Amino acid sequence: MAEPVLPDLLRPGLRLVFCGTAASRASAAARAYYAHPGNAFWRALAQTGLTPRRFAPREYPQLLDYGIGLTDLGKHAAGTDAELPADAFDTEGLRARILHHAPAWLAFTSKHGAQSFRGQAVGYGIQPWRIGASRVFVLPSPSGQARRSWDLSLWQTLADLIKECS
Repeated sequence: MAEPVLPDLLRPGLRLVFCGTAASRASAAARAYYAHPGNAFWRALAQTGLTPRRFAPREYPQLLDYGIGLTDLGKHAAGTDAELPADAFDTEGLRARILHHAPAWLAFTSKHGAQSFRGQAVGYGIQPWRIGASRVFVLPSPSGQARRSWDLSLWQTLADLIKECS
């Protein structure tokens, strides 16, 4: 099998794993998660206190120091959701990674990703279902293309839950 566009940032015992749909073209080119300048991911982590400062995308491996991991539903494709091939998402692969690493929380960074994984409509926030022992949270996308649905308060709710678990 081909190498993933971006490597997973996973290990057992993480407090939180963020799951995107797939790497953007900017992220694939930079070999770093959430690398497009218009993406609010790194700003949101700092604003909510999940990280002590705003990290640059290339610093993503340092998230492990804060109990945070990263993965994508589609590991072998890059682009916007509309550009991805129909078979880009590997739901069973994601399930296996989460079951293996068992983070306290899995946060989908878009409703589209969560719905694709679940196979049905989902709302934002805490979900009534889990993946093994991992609780699930759905966030509005930090992508600049999703500004109409952006809501930092949901990111803050998740950060508060993570801090309670620490």
